[in-house]
Amino acid sequence: MRSLQTEFSERLASGATTTCLCWRLTRKDGAVLASTEHDAPLVVDGVSYQPGGALSAGAFSQSAGLKPGQAAAGGVLADDGITEADLSAGLWDGARVDVLRVDWQRPDLFAAVWSGRLSEVSRGPGGFQAELVSLKADIERPVGRVYARACDAVLGDARCGVDIAALPGLTCDQQFPTCRDTFGNAANFRGFPHLPGADFVLQGPAATGNNGGKR
Repeated sequence: MRSLQTEFSERLASGATTTCLCWRLTRKDGAVLASTEHDAPLVVDGVSYQPGGALSAGAFSQSAGLKPGQAAAGGVLADDGITEADLSAGLWDGARVDVLRVDWQRPDLFAAVWSGRLSEVSRGPGGFQAELVSLKADIERPVGRVYARACDAVLGDARCGVDIAALPGLTCDQQFPTCRDTFGNAANFRGFPHLPGADFVLQGPAATGNNGGKR
């Protein structure tokens, strides 16, 4: 449940139409773009949001579980905001997006309605469209390595170490025997070929000779 100030909750419940969306985009390099759909600047929680912002409202979806919510937004490329050059350079890739619902008559009354990151940005002659994904998506990001029998390196890359120029036409199925016998590269194999298989894991205790581990 979102924690809303009591006064703001009462104003929303009364059907007041003095609210607007404010967007704060924070790039990985720390640059911040704060904009509002209102027609005048707003200072919200110490941040100045400028009108004619780079983004327009989108449709937000949230989930009660861990499934990432999604959103979509559009806008016009602004010279002082999100520029074509910055988009092409990837400066906005993965930028954090925080969306607030603000009472423009009382900017001290606001609520956070969505937080996420820019995922995919497509450009067109009249502006851009941005796909956003909620911060829950960070939970799905792989961290570290996956323990598997197969090698997770790419043939010829730095982790593999094989000189593919000297072995034209050869391919790798990422299995240990191939790495060892075809490429002589067992020392650099990036898998775990001796992991027990599912049959071993699911195998029950021996029918005879099982003494519970006692000597």
